[in-house]
Amino acid sequence: MLTKIFFLFIATLLISNLAHSQVIEHPAYDSLKRTILALDQEVYEVKLNLHQAQSQLKTGIFVATMGYTITIIGGQLLGSNPDLGKSLLYVGGATGIAGTFVLVKGFKKLSLRAPDPPLGIR
Repeated sequence: MLTKIFFLFIATLLISNLAHSQVIEHPAYDSLKRTILALDQEVYEVKLNLHQAQSQLKTGIFVATMGYTITIIGGQLLGSNPDLGKSLLYVGGATGIAGTFVLVKGFKKLSLRAPDPPLGIR
């Protein structure tokens, strides 16, 4: 009978200790959950910025390449057809500059602001 009471007492202590430890872990669990959700949101924003920047960078590269290709063709035509060559030089140069501006806007999307320091450094 005494051993049953002793085991009941030990079981009660263990159960109360487990219940107490669960209460202590909830704030840490909630904090961890909030941190994970914040990181998930941050990763989503980074992926969205990269996706938007990627399409803008591709467009800028294409437009700039076409513009500078037209400029080269215009330069080649200056000897045989000066009027067409001059026109192509101006149009190609303007198109290349426009493509470069699109590229610069795409690069600005890659870094909107300086990153926050890691949690351990704050």
